[in-house]
Amino acid sequence: MFLASRPRLRAEVLIVLGLSLGQSAVYSVVQLLDKLSRAPLSEATSTLNRSQSTREYFDLTYQLLDIIFALVPVALVFYFLSFHTQANRDGDSGSAFERLGFNLARPGKDILQGLGLAALIGIPSLGLYAAGRALGITTAIVPSGLDAYWWTVPVLILSAVRHAIVEEVIVVGYLLDRFGKFGWSVPAGIVVSAVLRGSYHLYQGFGPFIGNVVMGLVFGWIYTRTKRVMPLVIAHALLDIVAFVGFSLFGKAVGLG
Repeated sequence: MFLASRPRLRAEVLIVLGLSLGQSAVYSVVQLLDKLSRAPLSEATSTLNRSQSTREYFDLTYQLLDIIFALVPVALVFYFLSFHTQANRDGDSGSAFERLGFNLARPGKDILQGLGLAALIGIPSLGLYAAGRALGITTAIVPSGLDAYWWTVPVLILSAVRHAIVEEVIVVGYLLDRFGKFGWSVPAGIVVSAVLRGSYHLYQGFGPFIGNVVMGLVFGWIYTRTKRVMPLVIAHALLDIVAFVGFSLFGKAVGLG
């Protein structure tokens, strides 16, 4: 019977994070230091969804490639999890998707919970962004730097869904599963997951770091109660869609969850 050792699982986690959000966290810290060394954070700008070419269809190609390849670590996560769900080899039942609650088993309830979470997180996030700007600890956030093409809104929606899937599947579902197998307590796992979430937003300043840590604590707690990442994915996608598309259509800088 196959049972993965803790050292093997730790190596697995490091590989996944090194290919995804752990890498983003390292870059985010460096970007924050770069901004702090240039001028006060209040004078800095963080632009998401940047244009990558002045030629329309090359820009579209680059955007779609970024979205596709960003999801590869998620596929890797489910690949790793599949080794520990087959034939109940380590006591887990169902497929890897069922194990994390990333499926369409209860769409109505997931959507309602996602809407509620989006409201719970989104409204305070706007206040936190305003406070951070007033205190000079948050950069100006531009959710979309894309030019106005026919494909801009669909690509922004896909980008929002991409971020939601990557973050919630890896940082919440996968990491909390692995932390449990390391022997960590549930509160410790939630805190580490939340701090990681905040760290890869540090390039936006300390305000978004704090806001995303709080979001991570809430999402982590909810996941431990429901064992489903789907409501979290829905909530996160809604928050980013409103921010990305809202800015693209109306030109107002808003804070991101």
